[in-house]
Amino acid sequence: MQLKDVAESTRLGPLSGEVSAGEILHLVGPNGAGKSTLLARMAGLTSGEGSIRFGGAPLEAWATATLAQHRAYLAQQQNPPFAMPVWHYLTLHQPDKTRTGQLNEVADMLGLGDKLGRSVNQLSGGEWQRVRLAAVVLQIHPDANPVGQLLLLDEPMNSLDVAQYGGVSQAKDLRNKTLWIGYYIICVRQGSRL
Repeated sequence: MQLKDVAESTRLGPLSGEVSAGEILHLVGPNGAGKSTLLARMAGLTSGEGSIRFGGAPLEAWATATLAQHRAYLAQQQNPPFAMPVWHYLTLHQPDKTRTGQLNEVADMLGLGDKLGRSVNQLSGGEWQRVRLAAVVLQIHPDANPVGQLLLLDEPMNSLDVAQYGGVSQAKDLRNKTLWIGYYIICVRQGSRL
């Protein structure tokens, strides 16, 4: 993904750079600096000054449905849509709805195995955050979606307690056999690179 002079009014001043395959990039900055604005822009959800290229093409040239097959985006906040079981919500994010093995693997990794039958609107904040994280991982899981290549995470550790950080770290280990190693992960949280 290449960014050239990407800007958003007063929140984000011209930014240029490139994220290469296999790179994990952490965006760090104070509240209101434009990190979430930049991620939404990189997800193709907003427009603005400058240009973004993804897969060799301008981001705005991608059809929405096609882009959703190639990238997944975890917004900073999202309320549960309505009452539905966790397993159903996760299935909606899978390219191949019949691949229950992947759903169970990701759910177990994030400590959700015993919550699959619960309604999403009855979950705690941390449980809902893990369900949302599982959904975006399933959306571009390479065993079911060979074209999945970009994962954008906006504050993925929100609402998680310290014990749950281990499950998220295990999910990162998926990169050894999935998209996490061969493509892009851009996540907003404290990190080592700006």
